[in-house]
Amino acid sequence: MKKSTVFVVGVVAILLLVLVIGAAFTVRQTQQALILQFGDPVRVEREPGLKFKLPFVQHVEFFDKQILDLDPPAQEVLLADQKRINVDAFARYRILDPLRFRQRAGTEESFKQIFGAQLNSAVRTEVARIGLAELLSAERAGIMERIGKTLKEQSPGFGVEVVDVRIGRADLPEAASQSVYNRMRSARVAQAAQLRAEGEEQKARIQAEADRERTVIIADATRQSQILRGEGDAERTKILNEVYNKDPQFFDFYRSLEAYQSLASSATTMVLRPDSDFFRFFLRDRGTLAAQPNNR
Repeated sequence: MKKSTVFVVGVVAILLLVLVIGAAFTVRQTQQALILQFGDPVRVEREPGLKFKLPFVQHVEFFDKQILDLDPPAQEVLLADQKRINVDAFARYRILDPLRFRQRAGTEESFKQIFGAQLNSAVRTEVARIGLAELLSAERAGIMERIGKTLKEQSPGFGVEVVDVRIGRADLPEAASQSVYNRMRSARVAQAAQLRAEGEEQKARIQAEADRERTVIIADATRQSQILRGEGDAERTKILNEVYNKDPQFFDFYRSLEAYQSLASSATTMVLRPDSDFFRFFLRDRGTLAAQPNNR
């Protein structure tokens, strides 16, 4: 075989290989393909596997078959009760018709801008009909259901299916949040002051009651002690009288000892004669106390 023939065969083989490579493409499990010829759609390939197209004439655009996210920027909405909140909503969608999707939106980024604006419009329309209390209550599920219904009615025009719509966050703007915080703080400060005042009042009432009870208890104790002291003194006097009647000399001796004891414990100074009657029990004459003269 001549070299020229080998060269021609090689060139033809390379061209065939290039043609095959240019004609074949693979559709994955998570993809669907739109074949275009000079910009015009020819067919849609939804089944995965090895597919073919006309090389150099047709080209392929791939679209996801999975559930995709649509998360437009949060927006400020005026509620029915004239309160402003920041609402952040998102949606989940699936591309069902790549051809219609390309014709209406062009690319996924363009679709997110267009359909994201429609999502925000539906959210703004529904949320503006209610107040903040309803938005934060169980009625929130009904609001999301109505928003989802509106988007599902619009989605076939884009060749997509809206799977779910949710309101992720509903926050007050920074200025409103600070105002609400300040009001709550003022309310709590006032409540704390009221509780402290009530506590002081209760403290004063309990203290007054305790002082009154203390005064009553002390008065009762003083009265009881005086009664007992009077009864004791009466009993003492009675006993002393009985002792005096039984033995006057011993009683006289006992009273003298009490006088000596009082004098010893007192700071008073007395000057007496040694043979005075006050010291008669210290003087002994013939070993008996009774024999002493009663001289003062």
